Amino acid sequence: MKEDKFHDEIIKTAIEKLSLSESYKMVYMPQHGRSMPSVVILNEMVNKFREILFPGYFGHSSLNRNNYSYHLGVNVDEAFRLLSDQVFRGICFSCRQDQEFDYECGENEAMEKSTQLIAKLPEIRRLLATDVRAAYLGDPAANSEGEVIFSYPTIRAMTNHRIAHELYNLNVPLIPRIISEMAHSETGIDIHPGAKIDEFFAIDHGTGVVIGETAIIGKRVKIYQGVTLGAKSFPLDDQGNPIKGIPRHPVVEDDVIIYSNATILGRISIGKGSVIGGNIWVTKDLPPYSRITQQKPLDQSFSNGGGI
Repeated sequence: MKEDKFHDEIIKTAIEKLSLSESYKMVYMPQHGRSMPSVVILNEMVNKFREILFPGYFGHSSLNRNNYSYHLGVNVDEAFRLLSDQVFRGICFSCRQDQEFDYECGENEAMEKSTQLIAKLPEIRRLLATDVRAAYLGDPAANSEGEVIFSYPTIRAMTNHRIAHELYNLNVPLIPRIISEMAHSETGIDIHPGAKIDEFFAIDHGTGVVIGETAIIGKRVKIYQGVTLGAKSFPLDDQGNPIKGIPRHPVVEDDVIIYSNATILGRISIGKGSVIGGNIWVTKDLPPYSRITQQKPLDQSFSNGGGI
C-alpha cells in the first residue's frame, strides 16, 4: 500500500507539471476540437494512389483486363473520398483560432482541390513511368522494370513526391509535407514537396538524399545516396526570423549526374551535362559539361616526425 501511494504521488505531480501553461504552450494544438489530419488515413490514401498508378503491382492481385476499368473506378472513387477529407482537415489545421471557420466553404475548397489532383493522375503516372525507366536503365543490377516498381526506394519516394508536389502547387496546407515525410521515414530520402523535378529522374540507393523546397531539377538527372541539394545561410527579417519562400536551393540542369555524398548549396546552377564527383562541396555556378572530382590522393612520407 505504501508503494502504491508513492507511485500515485509521482503520477499526480507529473500531471500537475504537464498541466502548467508554460509546459504545453509550445506544443498544444489550439484548434483542438476541429478535425485534424490523420497520418494513418494518409498512408492508406497514398497506398490507394499507388494501386491506381501501378495497377496490378499493389493492392488486389485479381486485376485483369476485363475488370480493369471497374477496379480503377472503385479505387479512384475511394482515393478521392480519402483525399478530400484529409485536404479539408489540412484546411482546418491552417485556419486561425481567432477566425470563425466556414465548414461549408472549407468542404467546397477541399473538393475542388481534390478534383484537380485527380485530374493530374495521368500526368503523374507518365512521369513515374519515366522514373521507373531511368532507374532500370541506370542500374545493371535491376532485372526488370517490375522489380524497380516493387522494390526500389526511388520509386516509392518519387510516387509520394509527385502526389505531394501537385498538392503543394494547389496550396493545400500541411498534407503535402506529411506525405513527403512518410516517404522520408520509409526510404531515408527527404524531398520537400515544393521541389520541381522533371522527367526521367533517378536516385540510386537513396538513403540520406536531401532535396530542398526551391530546388529545380531538369530532365534525365541521376543522383546517388547522401547527396544534398540544400541552402546556405538565409536572410532574416526585422524580427530575426528566416524570410520564407525565397529561392535558396540549387538549379540542376538536364543530364547531370551527382555522385554520393556531394553537397551542393545555395541558389546556384549546375550546367547541363555536368558530372559532380563524390564527397564534393559546391557553392558556385558550374558551366555546362563541367567535371568536378576530388584531388587524387597524395603519396606522403611521415618518417621520424617529418611532414606532420
